[in-house]
Amino acid sequence: MRLGVLDVGSNTVHLLVVDAHPGARPLPAHSHKAELRLAQLLDESGAIGPDGVGKLVATVRDALEAAEDKGVEAILPFATSAVREASNADDVLARVQAETGVELQVLTGAEEARLTFLAARRWFGWSSGKLLVLDIGGGSLEIAYGMDEEPDAAASLPLGAGRLTAGWLPTDPADPADVKALRRHVRTEIARTVGEFSRFGAPDHVVATSKTFKQLARLAGAARSTDGLYVQRELKRRSLEDWVPRLASMTADERAELPGVSPGRSGQLLAGALVAEGAMDLFAVETLEICPWALREGVILRRLDQMASE
Repeated sequence: MRLGVLDVGSNTVHLLVVDAHPGARPLPAHSHKAELRLAQLLDESGAIGPDGVGKLVATVRDALEAAEDKGVEAILPFATSAVREASNADDVLARVQAETGVELQVLTGAEEARLTFLAARRWFGWSSGKLLVLDIGGGSLEIAYGMDEEPDAAASLPLGAGRLTAGWLPTDPADPADVKALRRHVRTEIARTVGEFSRFGAPDHVVATSKTFKQLARLAGAARSTDGLYVQRELKRRSLEDWVPRLASMTADERAELPGVSPGRSGQLLAGALVAEGAMDLFAVETLEICPWALREGVILRRLDQMASE
């Protein structure tokens, strides 16, 4: 069947259309996305304002039209941290449902981590052994670890690249004092969770998902996205440590000129790099591998598993 996953994230609203059936690898057929940056549209009370909600409703409508055009049989709609943490989340969800008919499922941070872990496990297989998965979104950092398809430990921290940029790096280029303060904050937050994972022992394989990690790996010399899904892409901590001060000295426009960096994400890349560097350092990761599958694929795989058991 043809499924559509509608991901209302902190940065983008992304419809991924796949051809899938239980026991088979989901094959992407179409991608439709719009950058809303909901994580940066919160007002002082933590609410998504009327303009932001209106844009969200219009974007969901556009995604539904795209899904209909592509012959989607069923849509799996979900929302992550930006909607989850909005003080008016219930009102936002009610308006989206009333005006579009879409009932968004709000994932918890732990659910995000578990579904992303499932996707990584299926991609790399059992031979990857004990797996540590890192994912930097617009609103949060997800960490998961385990031997099976269900992780032994999962955590979600409020360390998304968009959230941190809006809250900690107000100038362009960033003020060195702000960068230093953000670096300290990131490492303090991550350090609080390390013990929860270290008791399970060192991982056999460390992987990362998300646009942030993909762009950082590209800067460090990884293959371009046009080279295909099956090319191995790695990010070494030493390369990342070299890039962080360079990114900190640049404006967003200058970062957008770098290979693999999109203009829409260039403003967030410094904050994302500080999170990636902090996570790799505190978890003692020298090299990680980029996983092409992430949360959206995890949602699809979980649905296919449910279909197979019905």
